[in-house]
Amino acid sequence: MKSLSDLLSAIRPEKIIGSVSKEISSLECDSRKIKLGSLFVAVRGYNVDGHKFIPIVTLAGAAAIVCEELPERLESGVTYIKVENSAEALGCLASQWWGNPSRKLRLVGVTGTNGKTTTATLIYEMARMMGHKAGLLSTVCNYIDSEAVPANQTTPDPLTLNELLHQMVVAGCTYAAMEVSSHAAHQHRIAGLHFAGAVFSNLTRDHMDYHKTFEAYRDAKKSFFDKLPDDAFALVNEDDRNGEFMLQNTRARKFTYSLRSDADFTGRIIESRLDGTLMQFNGHDVEVLFTGRFNAYNLTAVYATGCLLGWDKEQVLVDMSRLVPVAGRFQTLHSQTGITAIVDYAHTPDAVVNVLTAISDILNKKGSIITVVGAGGNRDKGKRPIMAREAALRSDRLVLTSDNPRDEDPAEIIAEMAAGLDSAELRDRTISITDRREAIRTAIMLAKPGDVVLIAGKGHESYQEIKGVKHHFDDREVVAEVFGTF
Repeated sequence: MKSLSDLLSAIRPEKIIGSVSKEISSLECDSRKIKLGSLFVAVRGYNVDGHKFIPIVTLAGAAAIVCEELPERLESGVTYIKVENSAEALGCLASQWWGNPSRKLRLVGVTGTNGKTTTATLIYEMARMMGHKAGLLSTVCNYIDSEAVPANQTTPDPLTLNELLHQMVVAGCTYAAMEVSSHAAHQHRIAGLHFAGAVFSNLTRDHMDYHKTFEAYRDAKKSFFDKLPDDAFALVNEDDRNGEFMLQNTRARKFTYSLRSDADFTGRIIESRLDGTLMQFNGHDVEVLFTGRFNAYNLTAVYATGCLLGWDKEQVLVDMSRLVPVAGRFQTLHSQTGITAIVDYAHTPDAVVNVLTAISDILNKKGSIITVVGAGGNRDKGKRPIMAREAALRSDRLVLTSDNPRDEDPAEIIAEMAAGLDSAELRDRTISITDRREAIRTAIMLAKPGDVVLIAGKGHESYQEIKGVKHHFDDREVVAEVFGTF
């Protein structure tokens, strides 16, 4: 039970009707979870407006209601709290409900189009290498120190998010890293959280189905930096033209990292291989178990974050060499016949370009690249032809296939991708196979010793979503099965 007056101290109500001297049994934004004494927050969601459930929750026993618009009929005994933005209020109330756990942790948020999962995960891993208990909130999996908690969203809803942070505090964690998606920033899921630092990786086209314009997508990311406290650090990629934009209005201490120019933290690639890279961080040589320029950016951000968190710089360098790739991110598998398969989560045009460029640089024309790629259904259709064209330009052979078709016809998705193959040369090197398992098998069969097969789009995912049903499917398992038949 929590005091309503205490909970309301976390927000700025525009109007309160009714008593605040009452105990609250639970904080909810889902009308189906209301019980006697609950505080219900009516949020205007992307698909559903919680305000329409206010009559239902009052009948179910809600003691108080937070809303942007007061209902025409006010029930006796129910307290109504009018606010400017219910979603933002929910985040602040959730934080207050769970005892403001983010203030008891050094929480680092990572945002950007690509690299969020890898960067956040490696910050978490390094914290633990440093001897600290730490938590992680990511696309792949959430962790409360060493305990895995399945992840359903890149950034959970405010109630789940604060409960997980609270569990981290109870478990003795002192650090936490989390991915901050554009959806989460725009929907105020991170409202009420106190961040010790924020990291910006890069920005390219993504989530146009939700944000509609690139500017809206960019501004959602920027809003995260705009709301940082002055005791936090804001770390941005100097080589991305949006990096400086992120810093324009932040009160946080400003820092940059770069692979190409002078910055507060610099990374340099000295030598690349499929199984690792020799890098320099601020002039210090370190052998890392990662490949590709995109990973060099991620690692430079991790190095910078470690330094900004005050960890011993010499130990940070040592631990950089011990970090291992995240599941489904440039994950390599090798056949006994000398074929390499790389499974990667790349699902945007820029990510596909990054991975294929890394492979091409390492092969240096001493092997062919065969790429398997699809596009998710019910998502940004505009990127489909772009992604296919970029993949075809950088591959010797391209296999277009299904990703997670969701409610769409996979054949139509593939046709929309193929529309980006604007020359006979690109079309001639491309085949379309709707069945993803068969597409992977075919790509591997096309490969010769020394070749690399890139399987892009799903990475760590262990399912394929078709017509609302998630079927077990893991690209890595399929590769292992095909390799086992050689």
